Amino acid sequence: MTTTLQDILAGSGSGGGSGGGGSGSGSAGKAAGEQFQEVRRRSLRLLRPGRTPAGVPAALVVAALLSLSASTTVGLLMGSPVAREPYRLLVEGVGAWRWSDPAVFAVAALAMVAGATMLALAVVPGRPRLVPLEPGDPHLVIGITRSGLRRTLREAAESVEEVNQARVRLASRVVEVTVFTDAERTGPVLRRVGAAVGDRLAGLGSMYGGDVTVRLCRRSSR
Repeated sequence: MTTTLQDILAGSGSGGGSGGGGSGSGSAGKAAGEQFQEVRRRSLRLLRPGRTPAGVPAALVVAALLSLSASTTVGLLMGSPVAREPYRLLVEGVGAWRWSDPAVFAVAALAMVAGATMLALAVVPGRPRLVPLEPGDPHLVIGITRSGLRRTLREAAESVEEVNQARVRLASRVVEVTVFTDAERTGPVLRRVGAAVGDRLAGLGSMYGGDVTVRLCRRSSR
C-alpha cells in the first residue's frame, strides 16, 4: 500500500473554493515554482564536489615530470655530465623502440584511455554529497548530508504511533519510506507517516525534489 505526499496535500486542499483569483494564484504558484527550481539548480551546482582525488595525482605526476625536465635542461646548459645521463638512457631505451612494436602500441593505448578518462572527469559533474536546503538569504548555500537526511526522516516516521520501524531510501527523485507496523487499519498510519515526513522536509527546507512514497508492511520487524 503506497501513497505520495502530493496525494495527501491534494486531498487536504481539494475542499477549498476556486474563485476568480484562481488564475492569479496559479501564475504566482508557477513563478514561485520556477524560482524554487532556479535556487535548487544553483545550490546543486555549487555543492558539487571537486575532482580532488583525480586532480592531485595528475598534478603531482605532471609537476614531477616538468621539474625533472627543467633540472636536466639547466644541467645541459651548464655543461654538467650528469644531465646527459637521462637523455642517454632515453635514447638507448625508448629511442630504440619501433612504432610497430607491441609495447609502443600498448603505451599509446594506455595514454589515450587515461586522457579520455581525465577529460570525462573534468567535463561530467560529480554527484553532490549534500542535499541543498532552502536558505533565507539568496546569497547563501547550505546543505545536509544524505545520511543525515535519511536519519532525520526515519526518526520522523518512527515517531508516528503504531510504527515499529522505518527505513528511508533517497532515490533519484523520490524519497521512499518503508514502515513496519502491526496496525489493523493501515490507512490512517499511512497518512500520518506521510504527513510527518512531509512536515520534517518542510521544516528542514529540503530541496530534494520529487515525491515522497510511503510503503507499509503489516508485520513487526523486531
